[in-house]
Amino acid sequence: MSERAPKGGRCPICGRPADPALRPFCSKRCADIDLARWMSDAYVVPGGGADADEDGDDAEATRGERGSDAPPDKLH
Repeated sequence: MSERAPKGGRCPICGRPADPALRPFCSKRCADIDLARWMSDAYVVPGGGADADEDGDDAEATRGERGSDAPPDKLH
């Protein structure tokens, strides 16, 4: 029979049984390793290219083109 993982699952860093208090990790050490990977851009969330509106590039370009009497953009 194969060994079953405890109800909490396994640590994604080392594969040991997860500690419910630190879920999904087994220890503070593994949680810190995961955090360091996120902060160093080792992990990347996949996604499409950013729209110009999202990163603000076009917002700067269009601001200068409008006249000073133009109303401000409304937030939706």
